[in-house]
Amino acid sequence: MPQDPLLLTEQERILQRAVHDFADNVLAPRAGELDEREEFPWENFRGLADMGLLGIGVPEAYGGAGGGFRESSIATEEIARGCAATSVIYGAHLSLATQTIARFGSDALKARFLPALAQGRRVAAFALTEPEAGSDVASLATAVTRKGDDYVLNGSKLFITNGDVASVYVVFATHDRALRTKGIDCLVLEKGTPGLAANRQSGKLGMRASSTAEVVFQDAAVPVENRIGEEGTGFYAAMQILESSRITIAAQCAGIAQACLEAAARYAGRRHAFGQPIAGFQAIQWMLADTAVEVDAARLLTRRAAVLKDMGLPHGTESAMAKLFASEAANRAADRAVQVHGGYGYFRGAPVERYFRDARVTEIYEGTSEVQRLIISRAVLQALASQ
Repeated sequence: MPQDPLLLTEQERILQRAVHDFADNVLAPRAGELDEREEFPWENFRGLADMGLLGIGVPEAYGGAGGGFRESSIATEEIARGCAATSVIYGAHLSLATQTIARFGSDALKARFLPALAQGRRVAAFALTEPEAGSDVASLATAVTRKGDDYVLNGSKLFITNGDVASVYVVFATHDRALRTKGIDCLVLEKGTPGLAANRQSGKLGMRASSTAEVVFQDAAVPVENRIGEEGTGFYAAMQILESSRITIAAQCAGIAQACLEAAARYAGRRHAFGQPIAGFQAIQWMLADTAVEVDAARLLTRRAAVLKDMGLPHGTESAMAKLFASEAANRAADRAVQVHGGYGYFRGAPVERYFRDARVTEIYEGTSEVQRLIISRAVLQALASQ
């Protein structure tokens, strides 16, 4: 954990220590069994709520804890260090769905939904991805049609985190596909809406304790007042949320990488070969050193993006850099941790085997590594062109 007072305030260090201890004492001991069962960790979710972590970034007037991405990234890193799957649930609930309502919803929507979400009485899902629309959000096919005082939704979403356990859905749909980005709307649906169904998707490689589902809409009606923002502004809201949520994913990756580093260092200290702990061999030392440097770099890139976001400054390129580097660093850290463990690391039951599987998706969701490189390269070229 970074302890430099130039990086963390006293309040942030208190937050970090509290979540660090929660991760060690509650999350980590349960993680392996939850992964094996592919079971949604309700006790973990309630624990996050009891600590006030679900309310970070939500105004106190709506039952939240205040703060911003500096605080949520600290919490996310520590949660991911203990249980990466729980950090996925946390990020989807808070950084995606709840933040969409908090930042772009009407006062009435905020008053109606935010208190229950911030206090963990309801679980939220962010329904954007579709079978034929992942990175290309403008190609959404889920259709929304105005009928009197309601909107009617038809279509389906795929790979939706919290999809089968959520009671609040932030949904993106198009009222005119020909308009592309300008035809996308954002709506809030509630569990129990006729025509709304969720089908759990099992068999994931990693993050197995986080719930993932297909969400289907068949003439699902939602009141017009449940629209977030004006008609046609859904794409803008989605891009703004994804841009800042990449900070959360970067923090998650730093947490996974930190867990890999700690596991590899502990094992190297107790595993003996050729008459000494393998930590005494340069090959092992260099793997640990490389991971330590990359964890710290990922953390610092994440911190910079969070500070910029909280200051209201442009942060899209910095968020992309943090997400790109941290996700690839997490995968390298997991690979090295398995290597240090040798054959033991290759079997179920070894935490590093789970870290290896969990890390892989971080280069895919909320913007693939390829998309992040596009964002970064465009910023570089634009900066050069303006000189």
